[in-house]
Amino acid sequence: MAFQTYSLFVLSVIMISFGHVENTLNLLQLQNDIDKLKADFNSSHSDVADGGPIFTERLSSWTEKNEKRIILSQIISMYLKMLENTDKSKAHVRNIAEELSTLKASLSDGSKKIEDLKDLTKLQMSDLKVQRKAVNELFSVLQKLGDTSSSHKRKRSQFQRLCKC
Repeated sequence: MAFQTYSLFVLSVIMISFGHVENTLNLLQLQNDIDKLKADFNSSHSDVADGGPIFTERLSSWTEKNEKRIILSQIISMYLKMLENTDKSKAHVRNIAEELSTLKASLSDGSKKIEDLKDLTKLQMSDLKVQRKAVNELFSVLQKLGDTSSSHKRKRSQFQRLCKC
């Protein structure tokens, strides 16, 4: 179960990124709870290292705060799904699940964006009606893309003028 091996790191990144760590005691308590969860899942088993990390490696390519909200909301959902099948009579499982639920609520806009992406993959682009609608929207989509790339260029050039590098 590689899920648990990197859980403290992932949760720390999530909590710190979104201001959910009021003090280090919460993180220390969470670390203790995660250590107990690791024992529950026997995450020191030799197969945990096989194939490398499953979450932390993916986080490195999501750099902007809004981007991170998208991937982190999905990761939180996966942890919550995993915990659905665990023994909720254990205090550490409940504590972790509660913290994850709180974090998920704060990332709800990321969850909506994930759903939008999933919905896009379901579009039947071979359907003539969908094609007609898509063609009608093409110019607007390209305009938005142009707006996005020109704003990035503008930010970069403004930074270069301000920077005395």
